Amino acid sequence: MNRRTAIKQLFIVAGGLMIASSCTGSGDGASIELQHIKLSADDEALIGDLVEAIIPKTDSPGAKDLNLHLFVMKMVDDCHSPEDQEAFINGLEQARKAGLKTEAERVAYLQNLKEDVFFNILKRRTLQGYLNSEYVMKNKLIYELVPGRYDGAVKVNA
Repeated sequence: MNRRTAIKQLFIVAGGLMIASSCTGSGDGASIELQHIKLSADDEALIGDLVEAIIPKTDSPGAKDLNLHLFVMKMVDDCHSPEDQEAFINGLEQARKAGLKTEAERVAYLQNLKEDVFFNILKRRTLQGYLNSEYVMKNKLIYELVPGRYDGAVKVNA
């Protein structure tokens, strides 16, 4: 056997093992990487359904279409205290136990949580993500650079 061929085959096998090991992840984790909290794909889907209940799809895209559930997950992971993260996870567990199947059930469930820490975090981060989304910034808000438009023919009432 030629030494060059052996080394080339060794690198091919090592590269294949590296690629194969990165692809064997269990598909039940969240679709984004989180550092402090652990969420499953089912948790991600439930958060998506809950944010869609807060901002439903109408003539404009809903929260799920704008991927606000991913924004909520990342903000809870990065910007909240461990106590808030634990309260969020516990609230998510309670929502899962409630077995919310329809949109009406989700809305009714969220309306009953007005003073809950989970609801406050979910609602605040959903609204923050929506108001800062590309869709809202481009299509809903009309922004003019400072100092604005110049109109030299304005009547002044004295």
